[in-house]
Amino acid sequence: MGKPLLFEILEKPVTSCIIGICSAIWLYIQKKNIGYSNVGLSYETAIEGHHWRIITSAFSHISVIHLVFNMSALWSLGVVEKLGHMGLGIEFYLHYTLVLVILSGVLVLGMYHVLIQRFKLEYFRRVTAVGYSCVVFGWMTILAVKQPSSKLDLFGFLSLPISFAPFESLIFTSIIVPQASFLGHLSGIVVGYSIAWGLIHGMTNYWALSMLGWVVVVFVFSLKRSGTFDFSFIEIENVTDPSLPSVGFLASGAGRTLQMSAIPLVGGELV
Repeated sequence: MGKPLLFEILEKPVTSCIIGICSAIWLYIQKKNIGYSNVGLSYETAIEGHHWRIITSAFSHISVIHLVFNMSALWSLGVVEKLGHMGLGIEFYLHYTLVLVILSGVLVLGMYHVLIQRFKLEYFRRVTAVGYSCVVFGWMTILAVKQPSSKLDLFGFLSLPISFAPFESLIFTSIIVPQASFLGHLSGIVVGYSIAWGLIHGMTNYWALSMLGWVVVVFVFSLKRSGTFDFSFIEIENVTDPSLPSVGFLASGAGRTLQMSAIPLVGGELV
């Protein structure tokens, strides 16, 4: 007989909070009929200054199956919170969840940049990704290195050896769910290995809070600058010297004020 659910929640407080947040966001998205193009991350919107999408894309899910799959895997991976004796634990989990959210999103954009600029694959310019899978795959990878004897339980009946779970899941989701973002999942694995092997290390409460503070600042100002949300109490001054000559493009009509909804999307990916 397993432990009572309440006891499991108390043992995995951060995981439980993240699942609650993602579920609440999913309900809000469904209630307001918000599309993935409004919250997802794409190369095109990133270069337009919508940096806030790195955060919103990670915690947003469009379909209930997408949400359940990610949250089921995350619940199993929450065992990291109970491994303080191995140098993991709640503090480690909080610190590196933040790192995974930010760096996996940045790495995805970097991959898109190479594919677009180097290989001329324009398809990736407007591909929009949403979902928490980048972080899920990152924690799969960390746990595979730190505790290879663990199991990854999905939906309460499917169990995978954690040592093979990252790449098994990468192949499985790519075959079963064609819309699944291979690059998004791969970025989570790459960042996960970087953390597990110590290439990314040294996160303390000070650095985590500093990083979180900068994330909040960039999030708010990118929302303001992109015109997505009007923070009337924030003013962004133009630092251009009017005495200097400037070069610009003349935009006809309302070309400079197009919203995301007015841009046709090539496709969306679930991460």
